[in-house]
Amino acid sequence: MSYTQLIYHIIIRTKYSKKTIPNENAEELYKYITGFVKNKKSIMLQINGTPNHIHMLVSLHPTLSLSNFVKELKNSTNYWIKQQEEFKDFESWGTKYAAFTTNINDKKRLIDYIQNQRTHHGKTSFEEEYINLIKEAQIEIDTNYFLKDKD
Repeated sequence: MSYTQLIYHIIIRTKYSKKTIPNENAEELYKYITGFVKNKKSIMLQINGTPNHIHMLVSLHPTLSLSNFVKELKNSTNYWIKQQEEFKDFESWGTKYAAFTTNINDKKRLIDYIQNQRTHHGKTSFEEEYINLIKEAQIEIDTNYFLKDKD
């Protein structure tokens, strides 16, 4: 038996960061995403967000590639959302995403952070948060592509 602990903090945003995920309907989307994760033999540790982005803490099954997982997640949820009347303003997801590996010892801190997204964003914009997380991960930001979507 192989032993793995592949925990990712994944952030996806709506196209152009538009506020198209109403807070009052977000739980239905989170349930759908959690089911998607479970069907991929993975574990949703925490999910939450605001009207323009979602944070997930996911333990991915070792047979999955992160990029394929996120691509399939976006495609599946995009299709599902467009079938739901409650998300009538949703166009699609942004073209890019952020994903950071994390240590099991940071799990509780990240769960708390994700649970408190709406409170957090009362003080900090999504753009500020995104920049801080990327810099914290010591990733260089390419301003030619940062938070830009294709038409």
